[in-house]
Amino acid sequence: MRQRIIINSTPQETRVALLENETLVEIHIERAQQRSIAGNIYKGRVGRVLPGLQAAFVDIGLEKAGFIHVSDLFGGPLPQGFFEDDDEHAEDGTGEGAELEDGEDHPVSADSPLPQRPARGRRPRPQQYLPVEARIKKNEEILVQIAKEPLGTKGPRLTAHISLPGRHLVYMPTVRHLGVSRRIADPKERKRLREIVQELRPADGGFIVRTACEGLPKKEIQDDMKFLLKLWGGIAKKSASESAPAQVHDDMDVVLRIIRDLFTADVDEVIVDNAQTGERIKEFVATFLPRATSRVKFYDEPEPIFDHYKVEPQIAKAVDRRVFLKSGGYLVIDRTEALTAIDVNTGRFVGKRDQEDTMLQTNLEAAKVVVEQLRLRNIGGLIIIDFIDMDRAANRNRVTEALRDALKKDKTRTSMRKISELGLVQMTRKRTRESLLHTLCEPCSYCSGKGYLRSVPTVASEILRQIRKHAALNEDAQTITVKAHADVISFLYDEEGERLDDLERLLKKRLVFRAAADLHHEQYDVSAAAGKQSGG
Repeated sequence: MRQRIIINSTPQETRVALLENETLVEIHIERAQQRSIAGNIYKGRVGRVLPGLQAAFVDIGLEKAGFIHVSDLFGGPLPQGFFEDDDEHAEDGTGEGAELEDGEDHPVSADSPLPQRPARGRRPRPQQYLPVEARIKKNEEILVQIAKEPLGTKGPRLTAHISLPGRHLVYMPTVRHLGVSRRIADPKERKRLREIVQELRPADGGFIVRTACEGLPKKEIQDDMKFLLKLWGGIAKKSASESAPAQVHDDMDVVLRIIRDLFTADVDEVIVDNAQTGERIKEFVATFLPRATSRVKFYDEPEPIFDHYKVEPQIAKAVDRRVFLKSGGYLVIDRTEALTAIDVNTGRFVGKRDQEDTMLQTNLEAAKVVVEQLRLRNIGGLIIIDFIDMDRAANRNRVTEALRDALKKDKTRTSMRKISELGLVQMTRKRTRESLLHTLCEPCSYCSGKGYLRSVPTVASEILRQIRKHAALNEDAQTITVKAHADVISFLYDEEGERLDDLERLLKKRLVFRAAADLHHEQYDVSAAAGKQSGG
């Protein structure tokens, strides 16, 4: 299977696509005005303590206070699933890897940032947490990390259990734990890596060995460990000198995060269309992946990179309600405030044998496509899948197993129940950032929120890409004219005005923007002297 990472980078927006055999399987979008804060670390001050919810609000200096549950505080057992954020941050589920080296976690308070070495022991059995009011007080300063981005009207979800991912290891300064990614299957290799990390590790903190560590020599593992320990030392030092609320660590931007986490030996090449971004990637790769520098390539063609690799139409389809199956069946994906519902239908597929077999084949195909769509659309939270009803229990079990097998490719932590007699599957998928739908769209003002439109920033970004495309295809044109909805034109002038000036100088063409009352919110026209193209 051929894998590529395609990066489209502009001053306004960065988009990173992971392709498998030319098919888009993941898309990550980060805008200059909406940069991700997941993974950032803050010195916060406790605000309201809520005994009824067993939680507290923490002021970390953002518009909305962060929310921390008692299970994410220090001084008690680790929260369930702490080592299972995904397969890259997961402990070994059996045998020696399934144990902590100490009897409890040792979180980091703002006043004492470095943990003390505890007595050795095994993981504690599950127990009730002490009440939140006994664990944390108003105005107390604590060190916290963003576990989940703000979603909708909710502020960010926080945790006091810090984790710092490197290329080969994840360092957890608050616990004494040593785990190996489940994706490293060879028992001898697991043992070798565990012994290396055990030998090199300091007295404090824990480590998880990532999949990228497989086959690495001791020196490269040691270098990554030194990098993470130095990083944590800087965070602890800054925390000790700052007054709350204050940010003490900024996680990598989307480009370097993806290179760190997804640029494995399975990826054939990374292709980027921005020279400055390309240099940053090469510097990072030269430091952490020196053998992979030749796989980083620069794209310098007139055709936009996402058009060339046919990513753009796949992004457009990824927000459609209906997803068609090769057999002729289809899925309908609906998002509500509480959950995501996925309905499986046979459509025009009638099969060649009995009705039960037709339903089974559709459900088996749907199980694979459902997981692909969850990953592509970054759907999290509660998910209900309504498979086509089948009479035979053996067939229902086959669909359940097909769904479990498909989920093995998804690194995001999921939990699912067996398919019911009615064909329903309940599952949860960890949600750390907004879904693709919420990133690209907003509630429709034309239909009172019953549907979705592409948001103003999304349409504006499309227009800017079309301007670049027209400039490349019409070199002799002196002026490029844009007609769009007034809201979009206002956004371009108010939010992107400085960048528009830079774009004019770069393209050496005059840009003219006109509000058109007859154009829909998503519609626009971009025209140059030698050609014209409509969008929307």
